[in-house]
Amino acid sequence: MLKMPDLIKLLNDSGKQFVAHEHEALFTVQDSEDKRGKIEGAHTKNLFLKNKKNCFCLFSCEQNSIINLKQFSKTINTNNLSFAKEEYLLKYLGIKPGSVTPYALLNDKENKISFYLEDKLYDSKKINFHPLVNTATITLLTSDFIEFMIENKKKINIFSIQEYNLIKTI
Repeated sequence: MLKMPDLIKLLNDSGKQFVAHEHEALFTVQDSEDKRGKIEGAHTKNLFLKNKKNCFCLFSCEQNSIINLKQFSKTINTNNLSFAKEEYLLKYLGIKPGSVTPYALLNDKENKISFYLEDKLYDSKKINFHPLVNTATITLLTSDFIEFMIENKKKINIFSIQEYNLIKTI
């Protein structure tokens, strides 16, 4: 399983320009707003979800977005999504609660987890995610984030919570 130093090395090796910010542990959006300091770019919340049939997805959205999980579940044909237990975070993503991030998808070698990115984030210039721990944040151009994930064989579903529809898959 990748850890933060491994991710930093991958980002460096990819040639992507990024800024790493260290801060106190952040567990909630409120913690982030209160403790992160001034970090440029879109700030996120990341929901690791599962249904009874063991379908998993990670939904990354703008930190203040309000998500109707029932409607989201229905739209993506994965009924009854709820928050996945800590054991699944460790098993599939190799992370602890509070550290959920799309970068953890790099630990999902079998691509069992579907990744959804809110269109507001997709349209932002810069984006912020934890680098597998909640005591740091990585800022990079959204286009570089998208490219990095694709280079690492991760499919991204762009989703609108305004209209509750899948816009496109890249």
